[in-house]
Amino acid sequence: MKRIPLLVSTFLIISACATSPLGRKRILLFGDSTMDSMGVQSFEEIKKKTPIESDPKINAYVKCIALPLLENAGSRIPVSGWEVVVFKDPTPNAFALPGGKIGVHTGMLPVARTADQLAAVIGHEVGHVLAQHGNERVSQGELASLLMGVVDVSLREMDPDKKKLLLGGLGVGLQFGALLPFSRSQESESDLIGLRLMVRSGFDPKQSVELWKNMKASAGGGGPEWLSTHPSPDSRIRTLEAEALKMEAEWKSIRDRGNLPRCSRT
Repeated sequence: MKRIPLLVSTFLIISACATSPLGRKRILLFGDSTMDSMGVQSFEEIKKKTPIESDPKINAYVKCIALPLLENAGSRIPVSGWEVVVFKDPTPNAFALPGGKIGVHTGMLPVARTADQLAAVIGHEVGHVLAQHGNERVSQGELASLLMGVVDVSLREMDPDKKKLLLGGLGVGLQFGALLPFSRSQESESDLIGLRLMVRSGFDPKQSVELWKNMKASAGGGGPEWLSTHPSPDSRIRTLEAEALKMEAEWKSIRDRGNLPRCSRT
């Protein structure tokens, strides 16, 4: 009987194995419709709790940048249409959710100082949806809970104090040994997917580097990279500089054909 939960979890892991757009192995336990429903519900809750920007110029500017990126994301995201909302929030943040939802905080606009830089932000967030990172994160949480439950059952006869200490150590091990590193991988993956969307949409990929220089300056430093769910700004900048250089010829070809978005806040 004790082996049943382990056998079930092993079956789930094997049956749910998938490959990310950049070839990384991961586990997805939930269907698109489930994730879309969760994304829509979360977005509606955010709209109820956060003021929405009503300035037509700001809304037009953000949508002007988002729409080409979404068009180039194309049929890889199975939703009928996207909703783009600008929230009155001073924090420099943006997000995209399954179900075709994008939110941009007004606090991002002073940091992403040009249309190309804001395209890097939105492209990165759309990259999370394209790569099904939401599904991956929820799946990781489910598997972590399942593993903790299996261990808890198997240690039912252990001294309670020793059991608590062991489970606590396992929880820390899961956090730093699995969940956080995966999240950094997701962030790096989204950077590269977003960069490709930028180029195909006519935005200058080099401006993704400038964006992260601005982000680094606004953040004023942070903790060590191995304790973070994000790559360090310096690590991110180095990677984006190298990738943007590889894509520069493609972007110049698009630019020379005149296929550039014309997005202005004025």
